[in-house]
Amino acid sequence: MNILDPQGPIAAADKTILIDSIAIMLAIVVPTIVAIFVFAWYFRRSNIRAFYWPDWEYSGRLELVVWSIPALTIILLGGVAWIGSHQLDPARPVEGTGQGITIQVVSLDWKWLFIYPDQRIATVNTLTVPVGSPLHFQLTSASVMNVFFIPQLGSMIYTMNGMVNRLELRADNIGDLQGISAHFSGDGFPEMMFDVHVVSQTDFSSWASGAVRSDKVLNAEVYKKDLLKQSTTKDKLAFRLDEPLLFHDIAIQAIPPGPGPIEAVNTGVDNVR
Repeated sequence: MNILDPQGPIAAADKTILIDSIAIMLAIVVPTIVAIFVFAWYFRRSNIRAFYWPDWEYSGRLELVVWSIPALTIILLGGVAWIGSHQLDPARPVEGTGQGITIQVVSLDWKWLFIYPDQRIATVNTLTVPVGSPLHFQLTSASVMNVFFIPQLGSMIYTMNGMVNRLELRADNIGDLQGISAHFSGDGFPEMMFDVHVVSQTDFSSWASGAVRSDKVLNAEVYKKDLLKQSTTKDKLAFRLDEPLLFHDIAIQAIPPGPGPIEAVNTGVDNVR
């Protein structure tokens, strides 16, 4: 999960903003640290050249330096953030090769559900995507607010119950990555991670064809019975999607949301396993 080893254009742009911001801030931090040691050395007791002005109270030149450097730093940081926030708008389309893939994401207590509506499949805690293809994420929460984040692909984004957010990403290299929840959401939060497999276009088609023939079926009944309740799981489940509008029903709360960690604790129910 090394954010300094980006595997897509969004993460690469995030890395550039991070490094630029640190460099700009170091322009103040480093000289300030150096000045501390220089002042301590020069104004030591044994230095007869050091001077003392008991009546000094104002210097226009010193005030200019004290205020202009932080002001320039803020302007530079603000410019980097302004430009980056527009260029990296989560909903801004990302160009790629091959057909775009729509992935509907539901954050649960304490697991991730990924629905591929076009392929008619769904997975739990594992995300498989084709290399180079534009990835169109639609995200919501079945319980409390959460944060979806794949550090090496970039752009963490909140998931909230009753609404849908959009996120556009692309993976440029075949390999295995790690996704996480970046927002504390209760007892099972540490286990709320998911695998990301970036595969070739051909391998993705083969994987989807195999998953759609799975014996496990996902519909509203299975969702409410097995996934909505609070639990952690090490299993990487794959389902055949039996209800294409399942994500829509979750997002508009046609399927009632989960109780949330606080309510579950108050009822004395412990479903974490």
